[in-house]
Amino acid sequence: MDLFSRSWTALRTTAVGLPAEHFDRPSGCAGWLVRDLVCHLIIDAQDVLITLATPAGTEPTRDALTYWAVSSTPPTGDDPLDALTVRLAAAYEDPALLTFHLEDVGSAAGRAARLADPDLRVGTCGEVLTAGDYLSAYVLEWTLHHLDLVMHLPDAAGPPREGLARSREMIERIGGIAFPSSFTDEDVLLVGTGRRAPTDTERRELGERAAVLPFVLG
Repeated sequence: MDLFSRSWTALRTTAVGLPAEHFDRPSGCAGWLVRDLVCHLIIDAQDVLITLATPAGTEPTRDALTYWAVSSTPPTGDDPLDALTVRLAAAYEDPALLTFHLEDVGSAAGRAARLADPDLRVGTCGEVLTAGDYLSAYVLEWTLHHLDLVMHLPDAAGPPREGLARSREMIERIGGIAFPSSFTDEDVLLVGTGRRAPTDTERRELGERAAVLPFVLG
């Protein structure tokens, strides 16, 4: 849960500190600009608040790893919810309004996470998890979206090293494969989730493992 807070704080700090002109640049999410991704982060923060305030009385059905559904079809940005996010982001007009809302809702989500009992059972998307597992799953969410945020912003701060390491471990366990040791944690996350194609050298090092990539998480 501490890693959730560190990953989330780092992501919000980077987003809030971006110059206004960077919000019109592309992000690492297909079809989304930086402003669209920041709007999505607001929605994510709302989801955290909703889930932590939705106690469940049954046994957990998922954990931090099985929370994620895996497919092999990368998103196109044409999903209705994705399209709604783009329209909502455009409605803010001024990036300062986006970052104000992100800090307002995001800091509340961070406080709720710190106050949550890790053994509390919570419900989300028809499944039940402990709060600890739910927040652990979101370390991967925050880390991937931090990479998305800075993908085309080389001067912006990236995710914490411990978040990258934990997210690499999660990707390898979710996918059931170990990436070559020559891959950095960031390489594993970007190549493993299809955010970039492997280089020729990386593909040779992956060998037969390349055939099962990418792991598209949802």
